[in-house]
Amino acid sequence: MSRIDLRTKTLANEHVSHVHGYHQLILPTCGSTELSLEGREQRVTAERGCLIPGNCHHDYLGDGNNRTFVLDVPVVFGLPDVDVARLFERPRFFAVPPELQRLADSLMRQLDQFPTLGNDIAALLLRALYLHLEASSETCAPTRSTGVSGRLDLRLLDDWIDRHLASDIRVDDLASLCALSPGHFHASFRQATGMTPQAYVRRRRLSHAQALIRHSELPLGQIGALVGFRDQGSFSRAYRRVHGVAPSRERTDP
Repeated sequence: MSRIDLRTKTLANEHVSHVHGYHQLILPTCGSTELSLEGREQRVTAERGCLIPGNCHHDYLGDGNNRTFVLDVPVVFGLPDVDVARLFERPRFFAVPPELQRLADSLMRQLDQFPTLGNDIAALLLRALYLHLEASSETCAPTRSTGVSGRLDLRLLDDWIDRHLASDIRVDDLASLCALSPGHFHASFRQATGMTPQAYVRRRRLSHAQALIRHSELPLGQIGALVGFRDQGSFSRAYRRVHGVAPSRERTDP
């Protein structure tokens, strides 16, 4: 096995017990499955997924009404911005936040409609999950520094922004991550980065959009929606202002 294999399945109401040599992500978008990992049993739903490292014995029993992403990942595999070995370092269940649920549901529909996009959707899903879990492991408490600038953890902010690209991102939300009032956050952020938080978020949205345009076959409208634009017209105008070229031209130019 040398590549990611992404499938959508309905796990049947029958007990299965097995082990395999590749890593596996189990993520339903509806319904549920009872799954046991090394003696730990939980119900996997749209709100709770599961990571199964290679050679980890597991049992499962579906409800017969679920729609589930099953993503098989080679033990030796490279993906930009994703530490696969770290992601699958241990068997675990994880909570799926609403924004990731919405992304998974949208990608499920895309995969049903465009099966040839399986590789691109698999990579996007794995990257979104990795960013979510990495950010969840970091503390959001303020640093010991008494200065306002000492509370601006750009890595933490970047991770949070990346996990919420498809949603509205408010300055209040970013300020709360740094334990600052919106006014103080806005002023210190502009001093530290040379731009407003809103401009920074938009540039980050469009940077992710550029990567998706260049390295995936997702439709431009879908890419715009995934990075937070409500319609393709506003996405195209913003993209042109930042990158100097229309999204369609970005894809066709060598």
